[in-house]
Amino acid sequence: MDYRLAIESTPDTVPGGTGILLLHPSTGETDRIDTDFLKTDTDHMLVISTRTTAREVRQKLEHYEVDEDKATILDTISVERGYTRRASENVQYVAAPDDLQGIVDRTEVFLESHEGKRRVSFDSLTDFLESHEGKRRVSFDSLTEMIYYADADAAHEAVEAVLELLDEHDAVGLFHLAKGVHEDPLIEEFAALFDGVVELDEDGTVSSEF
Repeated sequence: MDYRLAIESTPDTVPGGTGILLLHPSTGETDRIDTDFLKTDTDHMLVISTRTTAREVRQKLEHYEVDEDKATILDTISVERGYTRRASENVQYVAAPDDLQGIVDRTEVFLESHEGKRRVSFDSLTDFLESHEGKRRVSFDSLTEMIYYADADAAHEAVEAVLELLDEHDAVGLFHLAKGVHEDPLIEEFAALFDGVVELDEDGTVSSEF
């Protein structure tokens, strides 16, 4: 299936399985691009956050009028930082941003489609995500923090695994990576994994290559 994009200077649509890298300044404002991507032409969305807590993600979604009923948030920092947390159908947690297998596993569960709804559990986890049908989008904010907490090689493998899941389940994803924080060879290595690259400049100009 095709997905509409509401991002400036990008194709009108992209096919399911497309992974998009969003390159942005370290202090750049990406919320508008991220939320426009999430709320356009979608039935369910997974927001993976290695940068902000689930509460902050919900505030962003509310501010930009994204339908929170369609959103599942995967918070990767609250457990590690000792913040108060409560898992629910729409908010899940892993231990830390370097729990790469946990992130990949939760993404896979979210993307699995079934005739109805079922509960899914893992040997070491008691919580669950409901599986969904329809058009699904994944936002990963951000790879920069994941690389910081883990390492570039492990993060690279995890991104490859998530991109394979997007392709397998006909979903699309937007992955944030900060420019100026990483060396050019590392940025080029990650960019090569994606079907499209959207670049946000300091002055707010958006360009892309697909």
